[in-house]
Amino acid sequence: MLVILSGLPGVGKTTLARALARRIGAVHVRVDTIEQNIRASGGPNSEVGPAGYMVAYGIAEDNLTLGQTVIADSVNGLQITREAWLAVAERSSVPAVEIEVTCSDRMEHRRRAETRATDVPGLIKPTWQQITDRTYEDWGERPLGIDTATASVDELVTELVLKLELRRK
Repeated sequence: MLVILSGLPGVGKTTLARALARRIGAVHVRVDTIEQNIRASGGPNSEVGPAGYMVAYGIAEDNLTLGQTVIADSVNGLQITREAWLAVAERSSVPAVEIEVTCSDRMEHRRRAETRATDVPGLIKPTWQQITDRTYEDWGERPLGIDTATASVDELVTELVLKLELRRK
């Protein structure tokens, strides 16, 4: 199964992705880590563009074809990237579950965005202004939703595990 966690920076995607991966023994593919390592490689372009997502799709597909559950962790704010993740699942012949992670408490979201430390060497987190100005296209038909302002990480992961089990049946 491909679990696609999407949402604006600072809503708690990576925290949820890591906790869920530990709970279900899945592979965690984080676009932030991939993009920063592309930047750090010293290549000719400092702008990553679509390269980080393209690498993530490949890593996810490799692991899915090995029979692993993969948790994709990215903003995924554009319809084209959402379609690309779904294509990875289709090529791998596995189900995909799209989950939009939000934080309905705007002040809490801002606090998290402004105070969280980076755990990826060299990664510069976006400012609150950059987050609020970011292009984030409407989903149309809504995916599963998880609001990180409403419960603890453990409670949210338990909820996700139950939702994923229902999707597998």
